[in-house]
Amino acid sequence: MGIKLDFSAFWGIIETRNKTGTQQEKQMKSLDIDFLTRQAIPIEMGGLLQKVGEYKGRQDLFQHQTPQILDTLKQIAIIESTESSNRIEGVTIPEKRFRELMVNPVKPKDRSEAEILGYREVLSQIHIRPESLTIDEKTILRFHQQIYAKTDITGGQWKKRNNVIEERLANGRWITRFVPVSAAQTPYYMKELCSRYRRLQDKGQISPLILIPAFIFDFLCIHPFTDGNGRVSRLLTILLLHQIGYTVGRYISIERLIEESRETYYEALQISSNGWREGKHNLKPWWEYSLGVLIGAYKELEKRVGAITKTRGMKTSIVKETIKNLPSTFSISDVERLCPSVSRDMIRVILNSLRKQGFLKCQGTGRGALWEKRGNKSSKRGNKRGNND
Repeated sequence: MGIKLDFSAFWGIIETRNKTGTQQEKQMKSLDIDFLTRQAIPIEMGGLLQKVGEYKGRQDLFQHQTPQILDTLKQIAIIESTESSNRIEGVTIPEKRFRELMVNPVKPKDRSEAEILGYREVLSQIHIRPESLTIDEKTILRFHQQIYAKTDITGGQWKKRNNVIEERLANGRWITRFVPVSAAQTPYYMKELCSRYRRLQDKGQISPLILIPAFIFDFLCIHPFTDGNGRVSRLLTILLLHQIGYTVGRYISIERLIEESRETYYEALQISSNGWREGKHNLKPWWEYSLGVLIGAYKELEKRVGAITKTRGMKTSIVKETIKNLPSTFSISDVERLCPSVSRDMIRVILNSLRKQGFLKCQGTGRGALWEKRGNKSSKRGNKRGNND
């Protein structure tokens, strides 16, 4: 019988069965200086690193020249990132309810809403003060705890039982695809992972754009939590990039780009994990995927900034882009909060213009007035959960 591979279900969305027993693991090698030295970095990957550096230079220019546009993109990105990172793991709620929670984070009605709000809270903290966060076990455990803070699940703890990542064959039989680090060894591995990253980063001998994917890769191979590994890995990715000055994830959703390339993501992860336990794995596929996502984010940033700045009415474009991401019914205060660079009077002019064009309908008068999108039928996704991520 042949194996039916489904990379979109691999590494966390596929069922993870808990196992008991112990197994002697060898030390991980991805952040070992000798291992990294032996990894042959092809010329084309050197070109990718150079290209990312060039994009960063233009990113810094945008931050000085177009802060108003970036403020708006920041609000859109955090919404897209929260939705995509949770949706990858099967955590979804109806579209209308999701948009409402992003505008007004009220008390969650169920576990899915609680996890979505928890993720957004952590992401917001990372965007605001990334330099204040230390790369250590406490930070990682706190991220996990905050994701589940509003649920009945106890977060912020390493896994208590061993787990394996399995795939179901066409005949219904399960086969083991990868055996992560045992529960007993997880605390040591996580401490060692963080320590090695900080040490190599401080030495400055290896590009941080090489170190960060290696760190995230080992984190995923350790699989330190019973649930939530994928989301924590994406939060750590954003944090680590912020800390070295690559802040594109603040304006463009890297999580959305990962969701859109899920098959490639899981395939690169699977290929690179072969031989990980013995320290004989090849990081090249994972490095190339990670750099590709980062370059894709920068390309999109330049495209969005360019599209808005070329528009005759820049502030009008900012407000219209913001309205697209609001619930079907919203207030002028909602727009004002998401567009700090646009005055209330200007927002009112734009809203009235859209009303006259038939795109919006106004309900009520004064500060309590609500605006309703016309012809906007919100699509709804089922409220379901995947298996362990």
